[in-house]
Amino acid sequence: MPRIIFHIDVNNAFLSWSAIDLLKKGYPIDIRTIPSIIGGDETKRRGIVLAKSPVAKKYGIVTAETIYSARKKCPKLQVFPANYSWYRKCSKDLMNYLSQYTPTLEQFSIDECFLDFTGTSFLYHDYIAVAEKIRKEVKEKFGFTVNIGIASNKLCAKMASDFEKPDKIHTLFPNEFATKLWPLKVGDLFMVGKKTEAKLMSLGIYTIGDLSQAPLSLLKKHFKNQAIFLKEAACGKDDSEVVSTSEPNKCISVSETLQYDYQDGSKLKKILFYQAEEVGRALRKKKMYAKTIAVTYKNHCFKSYSHQMTLVNPTNISADIYQYAVLLFDGSWREDAIRNIGIRLSDLTTTVHEQVSFFEKHQEEKNNKVQEAIDQITSKYGANSIMPASYHEEKRRQPEKLKESQGN
Repeated sequence: MPRIIFHIDVNNAFLSWSAIDLLKKGYPIDIRTIPSIIGGDETKRRGIVLAKSPVAKKYGIVTAETIYSARKKCPKLQVFPANYSWYRKCSKDLMNYLSQYTPTLEQFSIDECFLDFTGTSFLYHDYIAVAEKIRKEVKEKFGFTVNIGIASNKLCAKMASDFEKPDKIHTLFPNEFATKLWPLKVGDLFMVGKKTEAKLMSLGIYTIGDLSQAPLSLLKKHFKNQAIFLKEAACGKDDSEVVSTSEPNKCISVSETLQYDYQDGSKLKKILFYQAEEVGRALRKKKMYAKTIAVTYKNHCFKSYSHQMTLVNPTNISADIYQYAVLLFDGSWREDAIRNIGIRLSDLTTTVHEQVSFFEKHQEEKNNKVQEAIDQITSKYGANSIMPASYHEEKRRQPEKLKESQGN
């Protein structure tokens, strides 16, 4: 059955939501029509541009630059504080509205989500018409606009929603790759950061089409574990499921808000190591296995993103979870400054049905015994009692409380 996935993204969410709030409170001007930004406290570490109006963008103001720098570009710039409690309410109202169309909704960040319409053709005969209805109703009901991408998987739906903005609907199906996807710059491919883009261009790979045709052997030579992800993404392949965030007990996650913004990949991987240990222990305690693993990020601009993969064989071994988390990290981190990072496990199951060979089963039994021994030691002496030697020198801070998803 062909999959039908929507990606819905609020246009300029923070600024639009603040504009609506201010208008409701009697502010005489819609700040979307003047040179304005949403900014953090200029006296503290958050004195940067979080969102900008279309007018401010014309002055060359960009997200994440300092407010001081933005003011130099536009002396008449109006700065408004972020209102996160209001943003959360706007987000929740939007998700509640969208859930009436399909219960399979995965919130990807505060201002975007995926909807899985697969198997609903008996309800919806024209998905473009459904998207148009959503687009118009959001505008009329909430006062802000959204972009909607429609495709046969999450990756392409996300790419489609990033085409021309604002207030647009775009599709990206396989028969459209040649005209819509492959001519794009390779840096436009979702999850390709600036360093990866530069490396690809040094190899003569300038467009997503070039990447789709590049030999996998060449990519493996230069990108190792990231090569397969890059190749498949460029070919528009993505088998990851839309994981409903409203289903109870379907997810175990842990995240950590950092004392300062991290931009050192090795340090972020160390954090993932401890988080893999923690979620692994939680799984084993519940006698469950995870089939889907995701790494989640929140950057210095408070923008959230994540990347996930579905495993052939579900696991609850911490070393396996860490290995997959690093693979996801290498393929998804945008080299931006990270203020929060975490691991999310979903598609939890109590059984493993996949066939394995005698030798694989023997190795699995050995791994389980080792893991049991590690769990006993860490339970008695603490989480830091066993760790890779290379990590021993860095003192560990406690992550935020591990969470089991109980809905929005």
